[in-house]
Amino acid sequence: MKKIIKNVFKKTAVVCVALLSFGAVSVVSAETIKVAGIYTQPIQQKWDARLHTALLKAQKAGEVEYVFSEKVSNADYARVMRQYAENGVDLIIGEAFGIGREARKVAKAYPEVAFLMGDPFKADLENYSVFDNYIHEPCYLMGMIAGSLTKTNKIGMVGGYPIGEVNRLFNAFMAGAKSVNSAVEFKVNFIGSWYDPPKAKEASFAQIESGVDILFAERAGVVDAAREKGILAFGNVNDMNIEEKGQGVVVTSALWNMDNAIAHAVKRVKEKSFKGEDYREWTMMAKGGAMLAPYHDMESVVSAEMKSQVNAKSAAILAGDYTVEINDEKPKSSF
Repeated sequence: MKKIIKNVFKKTAVVCVALLSFGAVSVVSAETIKVAGIYTQPIQQKWDARLHTALLKAQKAGEVEYVFSEKVSNADYARVMRQYAENGVDLIIGEAFGIGREARKVAKAYPEVAFLMGDPFKADLENYSVFDNYIHEPCYLMGMIAGSLTKTNKIGMVGGYPIGEVNRLFNAFMAGAKSVNSAVEFKVNFIGSWYDPPKAKEASFAQIESGVDILFAERAGVVDAAREKGILAFGNVNDMNIEEKGQGVVVTSALWNMDNAIAHAVKRVKEKSFKGEDYREWTMMAKGGAMLAPYHDMESVVSAEMKSQVNAKSAAILAGDYTVEINDEKPKSSF
């Protein structure tokens, strides 16, 4: 964990802050606010990486001064939150899955600090807002494409844990596939880890052996298996065609973009209007929090007819004319 230095932020018109978290020196103005990110996984883990990327953009734009800690265990999380709060940050962004009660205790103790936390429960404090990963809409669109591409009518899905955040993506993907191909079946596996590429790869191999010819790569490692076995895959959270060397394998990905959500929180803090909110809508398509990645080199894989269907469904979602169901129930294999 990176050491947090007291008085790292100086209240001058223009200052240079040495951000020990990643060794960069950033020039910021008095208009900035002080933000800390606290992550339970290595920053390379894509869920945390999406928050980190959005905050780096905000820093580059001169909106925030940003420091972070990674690989913080749940047992140590509240202590790190308190330490950042004591060091004068204005906004703390992180994840409180499994430690919501402890995180709220910290928020109550520091009412002058704003908290934006990944948390499946309600925003029940004035200074504590919650968000989760609601990219089920582009997952539905991916499912439509997958349903049109499978030749065996068997699709595999490999996830981390069967929690609401993952379940809703799988269920939406399955619904999208079923909407264009009623004969499609699914094999669902959870590896019991958020970051174990070898384990995800092995689970994928087992699914391929059972006859699947399309994989939904909710976790890192699945794309490697698809590449080795010569089948297609669909990505999740980041653009896995580009970021996980998925050329020739990953047709498209359901992207999660936290730029607008974090911009909203920063604006609230600057205006002193921050309050307990549920940021669900900020992680969905209408507010730019979710989208389908470009097809890149896989453009010719998807038929013109299917592209037209996907575009029409996407437009309907954005217009509010079609709602993709949010189903957090654990998905089950159908073969």
